[in-house]
Amino acid sequence: MKRSEILFGVLRVPCDILASLGALLFAYWLRAENKDLVPWISLLPNAPSLPPFGYYLTYFALPAAGAYILLSAVSGLYGLKTTLGPWREIGRIVVISGVWLALVIAWFFLIQRQLFFSRALLLQATALITILVIAERSVILLAQRMLLRCGIGARSVLSCGGRKLPESVQKSLVRDVRFRYMGHVGGSEEVTDAHNHESIDLLLHTDPDPGSEETAHLTDYCRSHHIGYAFLPPVFTDVPHQLSISRLGLTPILRFEPTPLDGWGRVWKRGNDLILGSVFLIILSPILLLIALLILLTSGRPVFYVSTRVGQYGRTRISLLKFRTMCVDADERKKGLEYLSHRRDGPLFKIKEDPRTTPVGRLLRHWSLDELPQLLNVVLGHLSLVGPRPHLPEEVAKYTERQRRVFTVRPGITGLAQISGRSDLNFPEEVLLDMRYVEGWSAGLDLWILWRTIFVVLGGRGAD
Repeated sequence: MKRSEILFGVLRVPCDILASLGALLFAYWLRAENKDLVPWISLLPNAPSLPPFGYYLTYFALPAAGAYILLSAVSGLYGLKTTLGPWREIGRIVVISGVWLALVIAWFFLIQRQLFFSRALLLQATALITILVIAERSVILLAQRMLLRCGIGARSVLSCGGRKLPESVQKSLVRDVRFRYMGHVGGSEEVTDAHNHESIDLLLHTDPDPGSEETAHLTDYCRSHHIGYAFLPPVFTDVPHQLSISRLGLTPILRFEPTPLDGWGRVWKRGNDLILGSVFLIILSPILLLIALLILLTSGRPVFYVSTRVGQYGRTRISLLKFRTMCVDADERKKGLEYLSHRRDGPLFKIKEDPRTTPVGRLLRHWSLDELPQLLNVVLGHLSLVGPRPHLPEEVAKYTERQRRVFTVRPGITGLAQISGRSDLNFPEEVLLDMRYVEGWSAGLDLWILWRTIFVVLGGRGAD
């Protein structure tokens, strides 16, 4: 470990102590002087009766600051190796401040069996601790980054192996100020020569083989010369964020999860679909009724078109409900129009200005109103509000094994591909976006896609 890492890691402890203790003392002064933290917002009109400063310092400020430091340590904020990004660190500080506030209230209410002597002081102290700790850690981080940009404290990284380092990894090493990339060498002899000329902090092995003498020699050399050893996973290198380390007994294993949409994420997503889908159905019911009446009057029955699509995992079949936008015999005429498909780069069948579309259907498609009945599919659990679009069984039969990865999650009404071009995308681009969603799912991503869908639909881009 670099000495600068140790220095800045240790420096955070006394700085946090000073920031938290200073915040508690400043909050006391504010209440003693009857001053509010925000001048135009009055928390209490009059300062309450406060204990003497000596009593406050000895019996509250010092123990409370110590408790805050202990919470920070338990939460991993004093690791000498900086693994958290600045925004994640700020988020963790906010959470720690909230937990600290809850513990103080619980201590006075449950142990002391009395209320805290000033609610305004406690709220101001919590806000001040959060602000000051974030401020001093930001200053430390900026100072550390300035030194790293000057080359002080940067880790020297050398890659080796029969395979070249992937371009994306190499670019990340070059851009990250924490590292200084020394280049790529072929084998152990070249690693030894490089280390004799300049100290190596981390060796990145591109093609490890546990049974080869070369790999054994490299790992032994790194151990005996105090060099960090890392390797690229031989599989799943395109989804590193889905890899995790766990143990079977004492043996470490590298585990891959197909998607983060599991556990509580799956519960949240289904609950969100059920609630929002039901709300949208109720709100949009007059529009649904009006569209159904319009189709009935202009082109007769049936009002709805039921299409069989492939569901989650690629094993189930779902009946997708849409307003009918084409003539009644559209399926029979499909084979004769396949030569007009503009999606010849993949298995999907799409025709611009499809001659089978009715005048009302053309309007419904432009504004994506034909897909509103799929809200019922969402409520019934066939679809999700957000996910890869479901395709026809005959189209899915032409998928490659890699393309079938989109079935890891439940298909959706809208998705990352739909807000990124819709029908204007070619098939490989659509699959790539869908896989990016599957492997990088988050609740925030779902909300962002729903929000963007509104503007994409209003713009009418790629609707045909």
